[in-house]
Amino acid sequence: MLLADVVAASAEVGATRSRTAKVAALARLIAAADPVETGVVVSHLSGVLPQRRLGVGWRSLSRMPEAADAPSLSVAEVDAAFTEIAGSSGSGSVATRRRLLDALLTRATAAEQDFLRDLVIGNLRQGALDGVMQPAIAQAFSVPEAAVRRAVMLSGYAAPVAEAARAGGVAALAGVDLQVGRPVRPMLASSARTVAEAVDGAGPVLVDGKLDGIRIQAHRRAGEVSLFTRSLDDITVRLPEVVEVVRELPGGDLVLDGEAIVLRPDGRPAPFQVTGARTASSADPEALRATAPVTTFLFDVLHRDGRTLLDTPAAERHAELLDLAPHLLVPRLLAADPATAQAFFDDLVAAGHEGVVVKTLDGPYAAGRRGSQWVKVKPVHTVDLVVLAVEHGSGRRRGTLSNIHLGARDPVTGGFVMLGKTFKGMSDEMLAWQTTRFRELEVADDGWVVTVRPEQVVEIAFDGLQRSSRYPAGVALRFARVLRYREDKTADQADTLQEVLRLAPQ
Repeated sequence: MLLADVVAASAEVGATRSRTAKVAALARLIAAADPVETGVVVSHLSGVLPQRRLGVGWRSLSRMPEAADAPSLSVAEVDAAFTEIAGSSGSGSVATRRRLLDALLTRATAAEQDFLRDLVIGNLRQGALDGVMQPAIAQAFSVPEAAVRRAVMLSGYAAPVAEAARAGGVAALAGVDLQVGRPVRPMLASSARTVAEAVDGAGPVLVDGKLDGIRIQAHRRAGEVSLFTRSLDDITVRLPEVVEVVRELPGGDLVLDGEAIVLRPDGRPAPFQVTGARTASSADPEALRATAPVTTFLFDVLHRDGRTLLDTPAAERHAELLDLAPHLLVPRLLAADPATAQAFFDDLVAAGHEGVVVKTLDGPYAAGRRGSQWVKVKPVHTVDLVVLAVEHGSGRRRGTLSNIHLGARDPVTGGFVMLGKTFKGMSDEMLAWQTTRFRELEVADDGWVVTVRPEQVVEIAFDGLQRSSRYPAGVALRFARVLRYREDKTADQADTLQEVLRLAPQ
């Protein structure tokens, strides 16, 4: 199959808001793919690299070689080139990756170059995520969507499920099960504004502390331990002390869900960057272990001694975890009413933690899904900031100005200090409005970023601040999203850097 066919399907999906049309377009392409290319096609349309990472950053893709006039690249050729790029290491690997990348991009048309760039940097947003890709696989191979969904949860990715559905239909999908050593998609939590809203008549609930660490899925198979992140990356070598803790637990094979976090001597959590540094590929894990050891917390058990517990009620999984590792249990409370849960929330936030996750007692472990069985509650902060620049949109947002650069007012210099970016929270109407508005304020456009006069105030919600060497203030907004544009405020009425920094971790 030609890459051009995949690019055309991606454009078709991105051009419509109809879920039915998206599913149909993807199903047609997946069904038409060569059997040996099925997994790669599904991966690429899902915005996922089969190689996971290439060692190529956005700067390497900010300049493109001259594009080809006509399409000639096949999906298999692109996958082979990416595999070679990902495998380049050692002395001279940067130049080798650049040479291989240029050789590939030179054969790509302009549309194919745009697609490949977005795919590599994780910016492919044409609307073909799980909610569309899974029914497309089901439609392409005439299998039940529920069977596809469960197989994807248990195998981690859509690509191998599409291959199984093509090769063996429903029987092949039914054979996909949890395997110790292969990560499953982690269960996710929906959000509520308040603890009372999260509890909302659910009766007795488990209330877990929400820790600002690294989500870990720990597998122990025949005594060997593997650790995976929420994005299913293998970080076993980065967290040797977690490996030791899991290895020492009683019994046989295990799959556990939990959190690894660096705590200060007083028991308060260190800033997320301190914990996050433990999984940085360029860091020495043993050196970091000596300076910033992580503490292991567990909040779920998915498999124990040959028994898969995904469909077991949360109350029973809680009992299993108490029996297995009570000393590793996350801060947890069995609460019968909102007032008790609220007091627990207040104590955890005061201790420096993110908030709580409220969990129903009868809920299964719904791998990869976000539902009402888990509901997270975190304090929300809002600030009024000034837009300093805006980036050209891609995928479904191509042709708009999307990702905004945010700045706080600095009364000392009279200027603004950048604190981060966001493209979240924007409706189609807001995108259209801001595209017109920022063209009116445009100062410069380098093809990627449009610099604007710092006049437009925007109200931003965010979950907290994290230390960052990327921005001059030394901090960045976490999970920032747009609430509204403030036509009632001028830039000199925006929040100051000092007001924002009061929320920074100490």
